[in-house]
Amino acid sequence: MINADKPYRWSDDVQASVRLYNEWFLDAAPKAYRDTRQATVDEVKQAFLWTADLTAITPEILAAHPKALATLRMSTAPPIARDRLVGLSYGSKSLLDAMEKDGKLPPRMKENVLYSHLSKMCAVLTDLLDLDLFPWYQTGEQVDPRQRELASTVVADRLCGAIADPIVRNAQEQRQLALIEGWLLSRGYSKKAHPASLPLNTMQPGTFSFRQNVVVGEEVRVNIPVDAVIQPHNPRNHGLPILVEAKSAGDFTNTNKRRKEEATKIHQLKAKYGSEVSLLLFLCGYFNAGYLGYSAAEGLDWVWEHRIDDLEAAGV
Repeated sequence: MINADKPYRWSDDVQASVRLYNEWFLDAAPKAYRDTRQATVDEVKQAFLWTADLTAITPEILAAHPKALATLRMSTAPPIARDRLVGLSYGSKSLLDAMEKDGKLPPRMKENVLYSHLSKMCAVLTDLLDLDLFPWYQTGEQVDPRQRELASTVVADRLCGAIADPIVRNAQEQRQLALIEGWLLSRGYSKKAHPASLPLNTMQPGTFSFRQNVVVGEEVRVNIPVDAVIQPHNPRNHGLPILVEAKSAGDFTNTNKRRKEEATKIHQLKAKYGSEVSLLLFLCGYFNAGYLGYSAAEGLDWVWEHRIDDLEAAGV
């Protein structure tokens, strides 16, 4: 074990990890948020253009520009979540997810069914439109550019507010993976994806990949995503690579809520590959003794970002 069997070090490591996360947050999180906010403002303005400043919310517009739906949801009073829009319109969650996440329409949905769902969505969005934000909708007057600018900024802020945590979490995850990549490259590893069709224990020595799908399950084949898969220069006898999950957290509450995720993943992996498979957590941020104790009891070990060289102790 690297850290899981050394509880006497946990307190100092937690404090060091919290300091590291806070320093990163103060330095980088505002820029990540600003960059996303600017891109979001541009998307909102484009949606305003497509819908003639929200005066033409029609099925045809949504069909032509599916991603505009997110802007329209944040243009209502109150702004409505995806599931709420599905409920209010008696609609299809798969349709809404395809539109917002993929920017596409479901290819197999019949046209009459599609336009029925889109019409109901448009009716809900129009009924709930924030008239204080878009006063021209009722008056029919020409839109003042300053009003449009204000409205687009407010809607963009609503969109960013709804995804503020994922923005920060994604930026931190990218930084963590970049740190692991730099550490591995400096030790002679090469980045090379392992084909999912080949057994995991045939991964080429001295290679690594990110966001790799790993097969679990016997009767039913299931793929689970793993942040980093590393095959040491000198593979272990069983040939299985080292699996790593990059984890960061900005408060202690969320880590305790999410701690079962990794436990479920290691149980699935062991059921498929046996007890020799290893899943390391790469931690930065607010992971307290409660989280660490639970993880250790579930057979998980971890490497702290502030002591990344501990990866060597894992055999990397």
